[in-house]
Amino acid sequence: MFQYGTFAIFFVFGFVSHLSLGAEVKVMDKDDKLCLYANVTANFSVLYATSENKSELATFELPSEVTSTGSKCSNTTSTLKLNFGAGHSWSVNFTLNGNTYQADSITFSYNLSDSTIFPKSALNDTLSVDVRPQITDVSMDTCYSCMSEETIRSDSVNQTLWNVLIQAFISNGTQSKNLTTCSADLPTTPTASPTTVAPVTNTTTSMPTPPTTPAPTLPTPTTGRFNIKPDENSTACLMANFALRIGVELGEKYQEMNLDPNGTTASGSCGVNTSELVLVSNTLTIMLTFTNDTRKFHLQAVNVTANLSSGVVFSEANSSLSLWEAAVGSSYMCNKEQNYTITTKLTIFTFNLQVQPFAVKKGVFSTAEECQTDSESFIVPIAVGVALLVLILIVLLAYFIGRKRNMASGYESF
Repeated sequence: MFQYGTFAIFFVFGFVSHLSLGAEVKVMDKDDKLCLYANVTANFSVLYATSENKSELATFELPSEVTSTGSKCSNTTSTLKLNFGAGHSWSVNFTLNGNTYQADSITFSYNLSDSTIFPKSALNDTLSVDVRPQITDVSMDTCYSCMSEETIRSDSVNQTLWNVLIQAFISNGTQSKNLTTCSADLPTTPTASPTTVAPVTNTTTSMPTPPTTPAPTLPTPTTGRFNIKPDENSTACLMANFALRIGVELGEKYQEMNLDPNGTTASGSCGVNTSELVLVSNTLTIMLTFTNDTRKFHLQAVNVTANLSSGVVFSEANSSLSLWEAAVGSSYMCNKEQNYTITTKLTIFTFNLQVQPFAVKKGVFSTAEECQTDSESFIVPIAVGVALLVLILIVLLAYFIGRKRNMASGYESF
């Protein structure tokens, strides 16, 4: 079974440390003069269905080697089209209005038959998504510049852009040295409109490191109930109840986020040896992959993508885990708060956890195997009870021994 949830945030290639060098193109008009210039760095993340009825995340970058076939310039409209890989393209349509121009739309097309990016894809089609970027009011004869990240989301695709330098409607075949800078790069409020600034050289810069700030204290997350069914008329084949929080370390900054089950869509798949649970909210996407060896199951992989409060898209994964182990045919339970270090940058916290990814019968949890922490919580009262029982037995034994001696001494007095 595969179901698309509302796509919120998925992987960005290179995770936090971006490695893409960007693509630079120069579009010439019919007189062989420069009419459109672009230097763009972009990462893409795509959710797609595989032939094994699973959901997969493809993550890839806009390479530096692209072609501009399909790009064109005119007096009032221009199109930048970057073609790359096996049938993929990224294009922007510009319009001129008086002394300013803007980007009306971005079209990203991806070819699912490209097995290097989309292995085992269930489809071989080329799909497209259209989104509207925040590139407006760019002054004529200036380059639009935005070094900061901008993530543009759609139902199944995320596009993250940064180190963007674009000039459409170039006059006299010469690229301008003046910039219209995006509001995110200006030392003002984020709502400030773009402003033309003094000339600077066209260089690629990295984002500044955010200042260290303490993470706010969060309330205990709400427990969610997530069930996966093979079809609408069947009972659950995967069941999971838990409250979840993630901890993210980004440089010197640490941030925690709670998963809100009320705004979360659950999808996934149930297999003989592998089952998946995919949870998608407005700020988090979490993929949990379970495996079994016919005797025991465990959580093998965790994939987390988060839209941080700073606007940065964070992604981390580990596919070599051995957590939440229990016998196949039973469930795993851990009510106490637990924290797990998934990577050096990612920690997950669970509360009121119970999962059963295999051999679910009649849509209910089987007998639970409890975590050590829960088991230990019973040891103390049991030990205290046993100690009290032993103490009572000792007191009673001493009483009867003392009484017997008193009775014996009474007989001897006669």
